[in-house]
Amino acid sequence: MTKVLIATEKPFAPAAVNGIREVVEGAGYELALLESYTDKADLLAAVADVDAMIIRSDKATREVIEAAKNLKVIVRAGAGYDNIDLEACTEKGIVAMNTPGQNSNAVAELVLGMMVFLARNGYNGKAGVELRGKKIGIHAYGNVGRYVGEIAKGFGMEVYAFDPFVAKEAIEADGVKVVESVEELYGTCNYISLHIPANDKTKKSINYDLLNKMPEGGILVNTARKEVIDEEGLMKLMEDRKDFAYISDIAPDCKDEIAAKFEGRFFFTPKKMGAQTAEANINAGIAGANQIVNCIEKGDTTFKVN
Repeated sequence: MTKVLIATEKPFAPAAVNGIREVVEGAGYELALLESYTDKADLLAAVADVDAMIIRSDKATREVIEAAKNLKVIVRAGAGYDNIDLEACTEKGIVAMNTPGQNSNAVAELVLGMMVFLARNGYNGKAGVELRGKKIGIHAYGNVGRYVGEIAKGFGMEVYAFDPFVAKEAIEADGVKVVESVEELYGTCNYISLHIPANDKTKKSINYDLLNKMPEGGILVNTARKEVIDEEGLMKLMEDRKDFAYISDIAPDCKDEIAAKFEGRFFFTPKKMGAQTAEANINAGIAGANQIVNCIEKGDTTFKVN
């Protein structure tokens, strides 16, 4: 019998597990569940006899891939997939997929929620500022970026975007102003919402020179990956510009130093939680389950990333 594993250090919402189970068992497959594990050995043992697996932020390293002797499909329940060793998957003929768009609204709502939190000084009772009339720049206008723009317009913000991979006409059709360069985006906007992937071209690309182009009171919001930030440049900028602030749902490695020096100018969630809603869990989990079944039964590799 085909066996599907859900392997998650951060458990899915119960309704998501139930939805996955319904899809998997409805196809006549067996479902196994590994939640809240802390030892890699547990994951290595769990993958030994599975045909497919769904993960969240778990690391599907080469060691994990090689331990999964029967693995045919692995799905990352979410948009990013840099936690999967794609080269190892390709070498073994394993299809690696993501579930684009399923978590997008959850991430976008967190972006605006964190912006409001910082704008109101963490609700400490002191006067803050409003978002209405401020300019927000969306760096990468994918699924999450579109939702950020939609919500930001509801706040009365002016929305700008830069994405060389999306047609200008498509962005403008959403009522968003397109800029011609990343430098123009940062030089124009009070807030930047960052949604670029982490790859060889983007890692540490958000650096001192780029961030220093932001207007007075500039705030960077990162719900992408910490690796895209040049942390040395970020620290220098925060030291040089007392007006600059940084918000993220994944804390940088220099978080303790930032906390010690820049009180009131940062906010980091306790863990990466852009997709931490019941709805996003359900959407991504069930999408992943359906993709596995369709891949095994029909050879459908629509969301293949390797």
